[in-house]
Amino acid sequence: MSYVHGLPCEASFPLIDAHIHLDLYDEVTRERLLQELPNLGVEAVIAVSMHLASSQVNHALAERHPGLVFPAFGFHPEQPIPADEEINRLLDWIRGHVGNMIAVGEIGLPYYARKEAEEQGAPFELEPYLTLLDKLLALARELDKPVALHAVYEDADLVCDLLEQHCISRAHFHWFKGSSSTVQRMAERGYYVSFTPDLLYESEIQDLARRYPPDRVMTETDGPWPFEGPFMGQITHPAMTAEVATAWARIQGLPPEEAAAALCRNARSFYGL
Repeated sequence: MSYVHGLPCEASFPLIDAHIHLDLYDEVTRERLLQELPNLGVEAVIAVSMHLASSQVNHALAERHPGLVFPAFGFHPEQPIPADEEINRLLDWIRGHVGNMIAVGEIGLPYYARKEAEEQGAPFELEPYLTLLDKLLALARELDKPVALHAVYEDADLVCDLLEQHCISRAHFHWFKGSSSTVQRMAERGYYVSFTPDLLYESEIQDLARRYPPDRVMTETDGPWPFEGPFMGQITHPAMTAEVATAWARIQGLPPEEAAAALCRNARSFYGL
């Protein structure tokens, strides 16, 4: 495979970026990136949202790039909880655009914000986030949509509890990290996880890739979040999922083409593409 600016010129297998924040790229970079995708083998990207304005941007991008951008609408938990009026406006907007969305997401719990507050000795109230997540999961159940989740370590167990309460089985834990018992619980319930480019250099993620059921895993970038290792200094691009697929192939002892096809098939199955 040949490369331009560190990215493959063409992929020998299909790729899907199952979790990316398209709205967080600057407009010029975003449009260049989207124009490049078909020639790089990227069949689809799941564009998750931060809040109402973010959802509206992703909705517009999906309209401009049909069959390539599939938007998920939600509220990212690593930010302050908005007023009830704003929350209700988001929920109503999502209901009004259910035919244009692939999932409810990104939603979850604020693990990193809470840990930062604890390190600084500042108070942090988790209950409002649990209440909001409960509302968003109820909405996903109402609309019969899968959920794209931000829930790591001990937060994942709280989220699993809520998923069970709402009888939601179509759950995607993106960039997951957690205990062996939580991993087992998630796998037993058929939840999906996805791997970012840090699969190439993070032992914790490599271990998860060895243990998690191969028919419940996908590739993602969480772009524009930057990566280290061989990706240091590069703009995060959905085509990096080719490297993720190749790394997972090595871990699983599979030919790269076979592994990539399985990862793509998993994403299509979960998101109904």
